[in-house]
Amino acid sequence: MSEKNGAAIVFENVSLAFDDKVILESISFSLLPGHMKIVLGASGAGKSTVLRLILGLLKPDSGRIFVNGTRVDELSEAELMPVRADLGMVFQESALFDSLTVRENVGYRLYEETRQPLDEVDRRVEEVLGFVGLGEFAERMPSELSGGQRRRVAIARAITSRPKIVLYDEPTTGLDPITALTIDDEIIKLRDLEHVTSIIVTHQLRDAFHIATRRAVNGKGNDEVSFEKAPLEDQEDTEFLMLRDGEVAFEGPAAELRNSRDPYLQSFLS
Repeated sequence: MSEKNGAAIVFENVSLAFDDKVILESISFSLLPGHMKIVLGASGAGKSTVLRLILGLLKPDSGRIFVNGTRVDELSEAELMPVRADLGMVFQESALFDSLTVRENVGYRLYEETRQPLDEVDRRVEEVLGFVGLGEFAERMPSELSGGQRRRVAIARAITSRPKIVLYDEPTTGLDPITALTIDDEIIKLRDLEHVTSIIVTHQLRDAFHIATRRAVNGKGNDEVSFEKAPLEDQEDTEFLMLRDGEVAFEGPAAELRNSRDPYLQSFLS
């Protein structure tokens, strides 16, 4: 694998340890534009570490990491800024600014970091809030929102600047099952309708398989979106990456993971 293979993200033999504790041991994978990786593994397996390495918040001990063709593992903090501009991040705790309205939270990056005219930023904010079904909540404060609504605002904020890649860190943890499905569907919409490249770190198996096996389809009206079971060939655009003891224990689509006879995978899924 190399930066020339057209992949949005490439890990080449990446290793990382903290003192004597090995977190990742020579892991390699690639992710094509518009595709998705769902990273699974036991607690401490290194799932969230993968996201931090992509963002440049951690540096590997060895190996190479490419994001949109740029090698990031050797970049300085200043050199990482343009790379991060093409990354959206959705944290488990939403990380909204409590003193700002929903509109201000969603548009924060554009308001503060670009010179776009305010009316253009406002239009973009309205567009993404409509996309996640929260158009009427623009002037609310985060404290007035439910947990699921806060998570959807976080997704809207992550995509406002039109990043090519969105990273999700446990996006449905702490939510009730019905609310979690609404977040799953937003992630599916971004993948299928906006063709956003994405990596999801999760330990919620039901949500992971829901995202991997469903697809979003535009209806006749602009705001009509339906969800249906994805054909097997479409499901191959979303792959699972299972980490175990710092190594890749499995990589492949949902059907292959479900049919695996590997005892560890079977015990994890049971």
